[in-house]
Amino acid sequence: MSAPPRERCDTSTAVVTRGRTHLAALLALLLLVGCASAPEAPPTLRQALLGLGERAATLVLTQPAWSGTDTSAGQDIVLLLGEAEVDARLGITPERFGETLSRALLAAPQGPQVLDWQPDAATPTASDNGNLWLLDSRLEPDGPVLRLSDRDLLPYRLTLALRHPGEDKIRWQRVISGAFDMTAL
Repeated sequence: MSAPPRERCDTSTAVVTRGRTHLAALLALLLLVGCASAPEAPPTLRQALLGLGERAATLVLTQPAWSGTDTSAGQDIVLLLGEAEVDARLGITPERFGETLSRALLAAPQGPQVLDWQPDAATPTASDNGNLWLLDSRLEPDGPVLRLSDRDLLPYRLTLALRHPGEDKIRWQRVISGAFDMTAL
């Protein structure tokens, strides 16, 4: 009786297969480690301003002052942003805050047209166009510094007001309060 034929094992195929398995396991491990590690922290002030700008934009757009009776039918709302008033004690420039607010408003889907606005002699009156709205904003400290064990917080108050250009009457006003981490300023 003869012995059954021996199966021939190709060692190069086995090594490649084992190498691919190890590589796949290593990639899966690296992916899990990457997901489990903390993301790189962005600058605190930048995040704080972005968050404040997004909160303000959401408030303006979810509770708008404009309605069907205030606007001309079929025309888009145009939101004019005046220069923001920012108290120097906060360490934030009016330009920086204004840009943050503009970006947040522009990022909103189905939002109004947003334009920077500077008053001049050609300021339109409310009767010119009911679709024009002026957004005034004032950011100021709202109390003394709060000292915690690991940081200091500076309370702030942001006041937002909407009116038609050329009018003094405020049609809508809201206030947002919070606190900035002083180490970020």
